[in-house]
Amino acid sequence: MQREILDTKRKALNINLDPKIYGTFAEIGAGQEVSRAFFNAGAASGTVAKTMSAYDMTFSDSIYGAEDSGRYVSQNRLTKMLDHEYSLLVERLHGEKYQNKTFFAFANTVTTLNYTKTNDPHGWIGLRFQTEPGGEASEIYFHVRLLDTDVLNQQWSLGVIGVNLIYAAFYYINDPKTMIESLVDNLNVGSVEIDLISVNGPAFKNVNNLLLNLYLVVKDFSAASIFDPEAQPRQAKDLLYKKDVMILRTKYGQKSNPNFSLFNKAIDQFKRVNHVADENLRVLIEVLITNVLTDGTEAQDDVDLEAVAKRAEEMCKTGNYVIVSNFARKNRLAKYLDRCKPNSVGMSTNINNLKFVFNSTNFGENYTGHLLSYVNDMFSRNIRLFAYPFLDKKTNTVITTQNMPVSPEAKPLFDFLLLNGYITDIKDYNEGEVKTV
Repeated sequence: MQREILDTKRKALNINLDPKIYGTFAEIGAGQEVSRAFFNAGAASGTVAKTMSAYDMTFSDSIYGAEDSGRYVSQNRLTKMLDHEYSLLVERLHGEKYQNKTFFAFANTVTTLNYTKTNDPHGWIGLRFQTEPGGEASEIYFHVRLLDTDVLNQQWSLGVIGVNLIYAAFYYINDPKTMIESLVDNLNVGSVEIDLISVNGPAFKNVNNLLLNLYLVVKDFSAASIFDPEAQPRQAKDLLYKKDVMILRTKYGQKSNPNFSLFNKAIDQFKRVNHVADENLRVLIEVLITNVLTDGTEAQDDVDLEAVAKRAEEMCKTGNYVIVSNFARKNRLAKYLDRCKPNSVGMSTNINNLKFVFNSTNFGENYTGHLLSYVNDMFSRNIRLFAYPFLDKKTNTVITTQNMPVSPEAKPLFDFLLLNGYITDIKDYNEGEVKTV
């Protein structure tokens, strides 16, 4: 049965008219857009205990404490805001008047588009809330990228998504998928990207955060999700900014483990070539939802999220970071990483995948145009490919970049990439490490 999607004003009004829901709003960076939606809906006195917005850094630090990192649009800042505001709420509001209230504290810290349009508009949004009067609090928070090219549209989107979050917490709490889907109710397509979500507390005791973030990818809320070795979600730019990143690509459906022996050789080679310090290295294993040899346009509704989650958790247990994506092509992964502004990037790849790209028979018309676009997206972003050899079982020959078949029209470009070190073979392997394809 299809869910009825209420408009933003109706959602806010329903919350205002619910005598049990009562709380505070603390918003930094884009105006008091969420609290304004509740005031505009009417009857806000039934919901709003306090609103505040500490824009001046001195005021903000005196309330929430200074940020050692100097970054105020951050998960850490959001957590401090929720801690402070929720503590004040339960400390100050007690007695008979409030005994049937379920309290909440809403917070966001956001940067919208600047005057010169040179920044990356994004924000952290969160809610700490009770599901029953006097009960232990639960929490939802997420990271959002604001994609509109007009600051007023970004502010409007922020107001809508804030109302959606509060409504979801009180009305869709028992249906995590609907809760996530409802976050973009009444938003224009392409106006926001949600690339991380995390929940905790008694309301979510049976909810797997890894699965929630995979659902973001499947529903096209985000192109990828990253998890740390404990399988907890991490925000991409926070993790990869100015780091040297090495990635191993895998498919969620493959039954065997990656060839870690060759991958470790690729890491060592990457460190030598790029002069990477161990403390600046980020190693990621990518788990592809799409097949690496498709164009990524196939429907994702039939993806077995439990199987993807199991594969991702297995890779996390290797002690590495894991990125789950739908980047069927390496150049799409390259563009995603470029947004995080890493210092350098290395990718390990099987020669068989390169052979596919540099074979014109695998593509339709305008192969050279596709190839040039691929190469530009890949190698204009300080990326090196480290190619795994494979054993061709038909000829019993080890295939490397030196004997890989390449279409004549692609050969000059391929030779250029080899000569300039954009593509290189993984060296110093032994025959036992080479797999048959």
